[in-house]
Amino acid sequence: MTYEEALAYIHNVSWKGSVPGLSRTRELLKRIGNPEKSLKFVHITGTNGKGSTAAMTASILRKAGYKTGLYTSPFLLRFNERMSIDGVDIEDEELAQITEFVRPQAEAMADHPTEFELVTVIALQYFARHRVDIVSFEVGMGGALDSTNVIAAPEVAVITNIGLDHTEYLGSTLEEIARTKAGIIKPGCEAVAYRGTAGVEAVLRRDCAGKGVRLRQPDFDAIQLRSHSFAGQVFDYGAYRGLYLPLLGAHQLKNCATVLTIVDALRDKGWQISDENVYDGLRDVRWPCRFELLRREPVFIVDGGHNPQCLEALAGNVRDYLAGADITALTGVMADKDYADMYATMAPLVQRFVTVTPNNPRSLDAAALADFLQRLGKPAVACASVEEGVAEAIREAGVNGVVLAFGSLYMSGDIRAAVLRDTPRV
Repeated sequence: MTYEEALAYIHNVSWKGSVPGLSRTRELLKRIGNPEKSLKFVHITGTNGKGSTAAMTASILRKAGYKTGLYTSPFLLRFNERMSIDGVDIEDEELAQITEFVRPQAEAMADHPTEFELVTVIALQYFARHRVDIVSFEVGMGGALDSTNVIAAPEVAVITNIGLDHTEYLGSTLEEIARTKAGIIKPGCEAVAYRGTAGVEAVLRRDCAGKGVRLRQPDFDAIQLRSHSFAGQVFDYGAYRGLYLPLLGAHQLKNCATVLTIVDALRDKGWQISDENVYDGLRDVRWPCRFELLRREPVFIVDGGHNPQCLEALAGNVRDYLAGADITALTGVMADKDYADMYATMAPLVQRFVTVTPNNPRSLDAAALADFLQRLGKPAVACASVEEGVAEAIREAGVNGVVLAFGSLYMSGDIRAAVLRDTPRV
């Protein structure tokens, strides 16, 4: 099997999309020898901040000398980004080999696995093959019935910021979603949760108490920002002084405080992580398309925010980093998202819009989005491709303006690639 054949098999459109349940994943793992049983995990769920939290955790563990796997979704440009070891994505040849190994077992199942279930099994086999010490393991969606939840008690179960997303699957209130996501908490693990509403925190406390699990939460009041610029943020937290984080925005400082709480939990589980490992891991973390500066003249920033909570964080970043700037927004969105609320948040902060159609069958057509934005009273022009959109947005911004690309993570990677092809890395 070639790499291209492996991807074609994984993306086979005849397979079911999102079907809750663990039975298919468990059966497929059993058929290939239960590779997950040889691994240890930091299991991470939540609505927003999962990927950043997973990336920061993995970076610190690598600096501590542990062979560290990282499993995330979706990818920006190449499928291989979804699974990596010590910062290096899986090689094409090995992805093909493991897919070829798993395929006959998947096809022999009466109830065929979904794409995400298959990918999760491939990743677990990959990590087990390389005998990684620990995996920073991001949930796909939800918690209790997400296919990643086939693992035994993780070292630490992590709940990041909870908001209203995927409500058709997870629940219509924050408390219902919290109950679903708390399904990754198991007796024998440590639990860490981002601060949330009183209702969400009550749900998590009850769940942990019922399972005999200690719940730890960061102290956001202990975050003291020293400075911030496009180069990064310098801040204090508890006993840590002068931490440097290249990820931008106040929400990333809260994600980072959550990660530092994860470190405390791991230390109590016996993992050897020094303060120096923490400083070095945060300094070197990379997580593209999260309010990421791609070029100057004009300033060009891409952000993968795609739900109302993300857009609130993005609006905060605009006020902090781009106050008074003349902003051209390059944007595209999924038709099934609550984009009216998304643009109601952002429209007052930008002067004009350039719209594109993300490369996804669920996308809203660029012309329809431009028409919607014009009805909001904003100038908007639709472009036929991401490349045309990037060129048009840069032209509209001029040398002294700002381009802010946002709306869908599915287009962020394409935008990033188009900008960096013609721009020296900042």
